[in-house]
Amino acid sequence: MSVRRLSPNQPESFAFSAESAKLADWWVSKFPAGRQQSAVLPLLWLVQKQEGWVSEPAIRLVAEKLGMPVIRVYEVATFYTMFMLEPVGSKALVQVCGTTPCMLRGAGDLISVCQRKFGDRDHLSKDGQFYWQEVECLGACSNAPMAAINDYYYEDLTAESFEAILDDFAAGKTPAPGSAIGRTNSAPEGGPKVLQDPKLYDGSAAKLKKLPNAAPKGKAAKEPTA
Repeated sequence: MSVRRLSPNQPESFAFSAESAKLADWWVSKFPAGRQQSAVLPLLWLVQKQEGWVSEPAIRLVAEKLGMPVIRVYEVATFYTMFMLEPVGSKALVQVCGTTPCMLRGAGDLISVCQRKFGDRDHLSKDGQFYWQEVECLGACSNAPMAAINDYYYEDLTAESFEAILDDFAAGKTPAPGSAIGRTNSAPEGGPKVLQDPKLYDGSAAKLKKLPNAAPKGKAAKEPTA
C-alpha cells in the first residue's frame, strides 16, 4: 500500500453542519461510556459526506470530540482508502475497478476514457469537476467492467456507455445507476436461463393429494380420497 498523506492545501477550519452534528452525537451515543472513540470511523465518514474529503482541521475536531490524540484519528483517516485526503470533483468522484474480472472485461478502456477526459488519476481535473481513481475490487465482478461514481455502481460498461454517463454528470444530470445493458442485479445477460417454467416455483407442482385418514384399530383403512 502506498503512503497516504494529507493534501498540502488545507482549509483554515472545519465545523459540522447542524445535520451532521446531530448524526455525530447519535453515533457517539451508540457506544458505552469510555468507548466513544469507537465512533471515529462513522464520524470521519460524516466529515467526508459533508465536505467530499477529510481535511486536517476536521481530523482535529473529530479527535477533540472523541477525546483522542490527533495522531490516532490521523492514522485511521490515512489507513482506510475510502477516506479522500484532498478535495474531489464538484460533479463526481469516479472510481474505476481495475481488478482481474473487470480488467479482463474491458476496464482498461474505461481507464483510457478517464485519462483522456480528466488527466492523470488521483488528481482533480482542470475544471475542478471530476476526480478519478483506479481501485481494487468493488464486489460486482459478475457485472464487469464497472465503476463507482459518487455513491452508486455503474455496471456492464463499455467505453462508449461510460463516457456518456460521465458527460451526463458534467451536464448536471444524475444518470440512473445499475447495469448499462438492463441486467437485473447479477442475472445472466438476456435474462434468467433457469426456473423459467412457473410450475417450478408457483407451488402447483408440489401440491400433494389429500392423505388418507388413519384407520381405527381393528378396521380397514379408508380408501384415499381422489
